Amino acid sequence: EEKDMIQKRSVMLDLHSLQMPFSNTWKYGILALAIVLLLVALTILTCQICQLQKRNRTRKKKRCHSQCRVRIKAENGIWGKKMPSLLHDTTMQSNADTQASTLMLGRTEDLSSTSSDLGLPPCSQGTLKFSLLYCIERCELLLTGLEAWGLPRRGCAESTIRVRLLRQVPSHIPGLQCMVQEWQSQVVKNCNRPAFGDHFVFSLKDAELEKSTLKLEVQRFDKYSRNAVLGEVRVTLSELKASQNLVLCKELQKTTKDIVGEVLVSLKCLPISQRIEVGLLKAKTTSPASTAEKNVYARIDVFCRRHREKHQKSRPRAHTPLIIFNETFLFHMPEPGAWDCTVLVSIYEVDSDSRHLIGQATLGKRRANEAADHWDLMIKSIQQPVAKWHPLLI
Repeated sequence: EEKDMIQKRSVMLDLHSLQMPFSNTWKYGILALAIVLLLVALTILTCQICQLQKRNRTRKKKRCHSQCRVRIKAENGIWGKKMPSLLHDTTMQSNADTQASTLMLGRTEDLSSTSSDLGLPPCSQGTLKFSLLYCIERCELLLTGLEAWGLPRRGCAESTIRVRLLRQVPSHIPGLQCMVQEWQSQVVKNCNRPAFGDHFVFSLKDAELEKSTLKLEVQRFDKYSRNAVLGEVRVTLSELKASQNLVLCKELQKTTKDIVGEVLVSLKCLPISQRIEVGLLKAKTTSPASTAEKNVYARIDVFCRRHREKHQKSRPRAHTPLIIFNETFLFHMPEPGAWDCTVLVSIYEVDSDSRHLIGQATLGKRRANEAADHWDLMIKSIQQPVAKWHPLLI
């Protein structure tokens, strides 16, 4: 029996001695594998960080190389027309003729100096230089040499210029104008003194010069939102003389809106259901007759307490001088005692691949006199529609 006990103990000791090194080997092996995987993950993370840094350096280099680069666009349609032979002929004029016909309407300092050398006042938004030439034979107005300086610096900003040709229209509405043509220049990136290589051609008869005005708006381009307007320059084309190059240098002025039509809107207050009914009845526009074959639609936006309700659109209508909509739109509103809202009516002209803003009318408690009166009448006339004409501005 003692021998059997001794044999059993020896067997158990042998088994225990065999199990201990086996389990430790597995533990160390798993630990080593975990360390290897951690090193691989750190290596991959380091490679990704290096690639990201290389991409950022490449982007910075591309931005530096593209600074003050001008790309000339010569496309037909709304963006402009190709360079006519007349423009090449005018560049061959003598220096004496050009200097005699040059009119400087801004600062008289050297145009090649910076904004500080020009001595612009602190409130100035910048200066715009351009040249105009009217040809009687072709009934065309040429706009070239667009250049701006002294613009407010806002980091890596992108600048562009919107050009509009306006013409006065006889009407009972004072200051009513018709927008004949509209273009937008190229976008110049990362440049304190952008030079726009665009040139624009306007078809304009000699009898229409005195009634026409050229409006140029300098804007900060933003592809994700609306462009911020820095200022504008207006030129009355009656100052032009035939076949003479007119060089203008003007400071940017505060932008103003132009009346291009009117719209009949009705407002109805529904305090029980906490809603407002916006009725779009009619609209009068002053667009040229060439747009008669196109369609238009209206978009209604309501802003209340810095919150915008979901906009609504009307059905498309034919673009005629008098557009009949006769549609109503309901918007949710807060308590009547806290109403401090704004209604924005925008009318767009739609094309095959784009849309064009014709004009906008703004109604609300804090707007102009007529819009504020209309809003007060709506508050007083509970559950009764109140209609009134409002000017379309652009």
